[in-house]
Amino acid sequence: MEKTALVELNESNLKMTIYRVNGNKSEVCLTLSQNFPVGKEIESDELLSPKTRKDIIDMLKIYRKVIEDYSVSSIHAFMSNVIVRARNYHGFLDEIYNNTGVNFAIVGDEECVKYVFSSVVGSIDIAKGVFVYVDQYKTYIVKYNRRAVLGFITLPFGAFNAGEYGKNPNEIVENLTKQIMAEEFVKDIDEETKIVGVGRAFVSTGKIAKKIQRYPLDIDNNYLLTSDILSKTFDFVNGLELDKIRKIKGIDFDDADKVVGGMAVVKALFNALKSNEMVVSTASVRHGVLTNDVLYASQEKVSDILSCSLDNYYEFSKDEFSINYDVYETALLLFKQLKVMHKLPRFYVKPLKIASFMYDCGKYIDRENYSRYSLDKILYSDIKGATHRELLIAGFIDVCQNLDEFSLNEWIKYKDILTDEDLDAVRKLGIIVKLAVALNASRKHVINDILCDILGDSIIMKTVTETDASFEILEGMKVAQDYRKVYKKSLQII
Repeated sequence: MEKTALVELNESNLKMTIYRVNGNKSEVCLTLSQNFPVGKEIESDELLSPKTRKDIIDMLKIYRKVIEDYSVSSIHAFMSNVIVRARNYHGFLDEIYNNTGVNFAIVGDEECVKYVFSSVVGSIDIAKGVFVYVDQYKTYIVKYNRRAVLGFITLPFGAFNAGEYGKNPNEIVENLTKQIMAEEFVKDIDEETKIVGVGRAFVSTGKIAKKIQRYPLDIDNNYLLTSDILSKTFDFVNGLELDKIRKIKGIDFDDADKVVGGMAVVKALFNALKSNEMVVSTASVRHGVLTNDVLYASQEKVSDILSCSLDNYYEFSKDEFSINYDVYETALLLFKQLKVMHKLPRFYVKPLKIASFMYDCGKYIDRENYSRYSLDKILYSDIKGATHRELLIAGFIDVCQNLDEFSLNEWIKYKDILTDEDLDAVRKLGIIVKLAVALNASRKHVINDILCDILGDSIIMKTVTETDASFEILEGMKVAQDYRKVYKKSLQII
């Protein structure tokens, strides 16, 4: 297992993230960030000041020492192409290399789109559509299908310079909307097209929108931002002074001055593309560099986002006793065999997949009563390829491995996201996961198949095995009492 460092210099900060990497799986070890007014200086003077250059190099020297302390084997350094607008950028790059040995690559528009696209398709399960990426000085509108970019345009405004397009936020929105609608590229984007919003402007807008909406989850990725909520959010922020924006929880202090401009761009995109909703993605250039240049540099990209995300979680959480794959396979087998009992549609297969694969995710708090702590772990483990509703259902499924742990008061918190059918489903699927764990009690994948027969008020579960499964049967029968509570039938395992 190796360590890789990604060093990014963009318009406003210098950031380093160190990852632990094993094949195409990664885990963040450390993130460091320092703010530098690179974009402002270049916009005003077309130069980087001696002080800023010195401060950046001094910070890179510190980063270099950290890199050595962490035994990092490779460094990937890149910077925004805003740097090329500084007349002294060539000398600055030479200074960096001569003083730190770090060689920065400049990310142009095409490379930016390539990296963000890789990050988008790895964060949101939308195979075909449009993503709009609002950077600080540019906005990209990109059409894609499956694993390919079909085309894109670059617009000369972003979160930082949107203020140049009007005297007040409403005028800015109006002028930007007209400019976007004038682009031939966007005229065939209809209201049915699925649109993904990327960049700090969308994430910050989503954070504030969730507070206004009183949304019960603090998850940025895959948040559905509607035009109605956006309008309320825009009107709210439009009337705030900068100091009050800085006090909004979740908004970075140094990003506060970009919030209004970024939100104006977001609103103009909604207007111009005639969109009723956009899905917010936490995709980034940095994650795209990690995906393209480190994790999948010479391998075919994965198509199943959820499986990839769960595999990545498992890689850094497993131990010698882990049986997550076996529990997952057994749970899906039971779901099929018990279909006439649970009568749940296929929608619940994905939440069951997450729940069974992460059945013991609460073990870091309590190894014996892990189900009690499953909900938050599933919600905030950055699992990709699942909606907020699917993550909630998965979390409650794992809680229901112990029916006594289920709290209706906790469930009611999410009543605007979950349904009555979900309430019935989590109890039934919780028993399936609990049974799947029991049928893997020896941790040796003893049972190869399961056949179920329903006889009146009883269900007989026949195990197909090539060796002794008495331990699995013994543990499985301990679930019989909970099975009767939920399914209203007796359980017999043979």
